Amino acid sequence: MSISRGPYAYSKMEKEDPEEASHRRAQFLIYKALERADCEYAQATRPSFLRIRFCRLRMRVGRRLKRMRKGVLLTLSESRVGAYKQKIVKQIKRSCMRLFRLGESNEPSIPHLLI
Repeated sequence: MSISRGPYAYSKMEKEDPEEASHRRAQFLIYKALERADCEYAQATRPSFLRIRFCRLRMRVGRRLKRMRKGVLLTLSESRVGAYKQKIVKQIKRSCMRLFRLGESNEPSIPHLLI
């Protein structure tokens, strides 16, 4: 008797040896564990390309900001020194003017120095 079966009909399988089944299951579990370990190792050792680029960009920006800050501080300190020099020169000039009274006559008068 031949029975015609459709394309999706089930066929009866032979009984599998329980030892073989447990062995196959163990192999599958070992394979899955190794696959998971490889995936975790790959993520731990190799960061993503985007993360590397972002890190490099952050370092470059940090270096530029540091350089710029140093330049600004240097410029400010130089300008302060220049301003202090100008202030000191003005004060010395004023004191000399008062001291010698250069604004009133052509010849310096020094009578108050003798007092």
